Amino acid sequence: MNSVSRPGADQPIRGRASAGWVSTTPSVVSRLESADCGRVPFSVEFSPPRDEAAEARLWRAVREFEPMRPAFVSMTYGAGGTTRDRTVRVTGQIAAETTLLPVAHLTAVEHTVDELRALVGAYADCGVRNILALRGDPPGDPLGEWIKHQDGVEYAHELVSLVRDLGDFHVGVASFPEGHHRSPDLDHDTAHLVRKLRAGAEYSITQMFFDVEHFLRLRDRVDAYDPEQGAKPIIPELMPITSLRSVRRMVELSGSHLPKDLEERLTRAAGDGPEEDRQAVREVGIELATQMGERLIAEGAPCLHFITLNFARATREVLANLGLGVATV
Repeated sequence: MNSVSRPGADQPIRGRASAGWVSTTPSVVSRLESADCGRVPFSVEFSPPRDEAAEARLWRAVREFEPMRPAFVSMTYGAGGTTRDRTVRVTGQIAAETTLLPVAHLTAVEHTVDELRALVGAYADCGVRNILALRGDPPGDPLGEWIKHQDGVEYAHELVSLVRDLGDFHVGVASFPEGHHRSPDLDHDTAHLVRKLRAGAEYSITQMFFDVEHFLRLRDRVDAYDPEQGAKPIIPELMPITSLRSVRRMVELSGSHLPKDLEERLTRAAGDGPEEDRQAVREVGIELATQMGERLIAEGAPCLHFITLNFARATREVLANLGLGVATV
């Protein structure tokens, strides 16, 4: 655990990283490289809690995953007001009060450069030096027009450079197996990813996908475009499906796709009643995530990253099926 000072629950985030600030906190890449021989590491994504009840649920998931020794845990970013402050505070608590390695999401959307610097400084004050630099989606309508703040940054590669210039930070970025919905084609999308990696990103975490071929082709494209950047880890993100309604909504907001045969299978499992058969859908989702995990491991994925929505059970089942994540004393 890290012994650091951190803002309290009622304190505003503040601080600025110094160019001379140095931490001994491990990086994501070093964690992947030091994984147990013969065991593919895994990691999990948490979401910022919006109230005390949600925060209690998050901490239950944190405590369930901690003895399973994930390589790292990421915390998505809650923009604006109390949610933002709570996000920074909870991420700092994970760094200070657990053995987990937190990665803080940082988005450029609707932020000035000074605000971004202050947020990075707040994470530094909390003992967090692993940052996932994201351009971010417009609030309210993730697929809507993206408008740069007049005093902010336009692209994620600029955010990567900003964070790296602030001190001793390790930075990751997002990658898109099916291409980002704002990219005109896959070549354009690949060029943007490589630009982020060249700016100093050490790895990328993909958007969720449901066809392993998309991940494999992404890896091939980056390697063909720039072999040096292609050598950096591309971490596949998986989401065990537990609700047809929820996954349809997430796919809609993310710009990714459900393969037609998978959606038909989930629809049959959900049934024709007014309420979907969640247990039947869940069984299909666990089976699919397990099969994808097996294929990704066989294809040399450096880590498996799971969207948890702050619940542990589904991810734990998939990890057990894969022989990963056995709790240790």
